Amino acid sequence: MSTDIEAQGEAPGANVRARGTRASYLIGLSYAVILTLASFWASSTDVIYPPGVPILLGVLAIAQMGIHLVFFLHISSAPDQTNNILALAFGIFVVGLLVFGSMIIMAHLNHNMMPIDRLMNLQMQR
Repeated sequence: MSTDIEAQGEAPGANVRARGTRASYLIGLSYAVILTLASFWASSTDVIYPPGVPILLGVLAIAQMGIHLVFFLHISSAPDQTNNILALAFGIFVVGLLVFGSMIIMAHLNHNMMPIDRLMNLQMQR
């Protein structure tokens, strides 16, 4: 009889490793703070070409999401993380489907609505 207690859902003999250390959390926090400060700086400076600011903010936001996934949610490309990666990909797919589907529906509704001047003319004729 083994004295080791195996975690439920773990394969027998699998390495149960610590999810994160204090140092890794501090590194993740420092990266997140740096990216947040960079975002505030980018939105309030005149150094960057103004039409490029939304693109830079999008890149910084994606980088910050990556930092959170790696340092705080411990998502990696390790073989034992396959289910986590698939769940994350499915969640991103569903959110994208909802957001872009809603945008397409609103664009079609906007296109098919009657212009306000024509509506006003119809009301004046009554």
